Amino acid sequence: MMDDIDRIMWVMDAAFDPKWGEAWSRRQIEDALQFPHTYYQLIGINGDFEVNDGTVAGFTLSRRITDEEELLLIAVDPAYRKRGIGAALISRLVTNAQSAGVGRVFLEMRDNNPAESLYLASGFEPIGRRTNYYKLTDGDCVDAITLALDVQKCLNPNK
Repeated sequence: MMDDIDRIMWVMDAAFDPKWGEAWSRRQIEDALQFPHTYYQLIGINGDFEVNDGTVAGFTLSRRITDEEELLLIAVDPAYRKRGIGAALISRLVTNAQSAGVGRVFLEMRDNNPAESLYLASGFEPIGRRTNYYKLTDGDCVDAITLALDVQKCLNPNK
């Protein structure tokens, strides 16, 4: 039987192109989950969050500290992209953050990440840039972009 870490690794292996060096190792995932406020969520191929022994289409890994949340990883198996899986994962993350009293959700991505359109459509806004932050496997460097989502705006869109 496959455990949740196996499911996360399976999706990550399918979703992340090695060129960018973004995938985490199993050890990194296991170590991150040792911290009390770090958690993951899995989503099935039909967009359900009760995966049980079914096929996993995607996951998030995040950590919450006081009133802030950081989305560490999000991945959707390429076979299930363009079906609303990524948007459902982010929506669930934001809902959980709202319930926990989180004020802002942050994430960092490489410049030119195709997921940027998903993040912007979900309400994230760019708030910072780190020049040449990520070193690629071919030696080139790419900027890091920091994005934030104001959870209170999600609660009260007219603010």
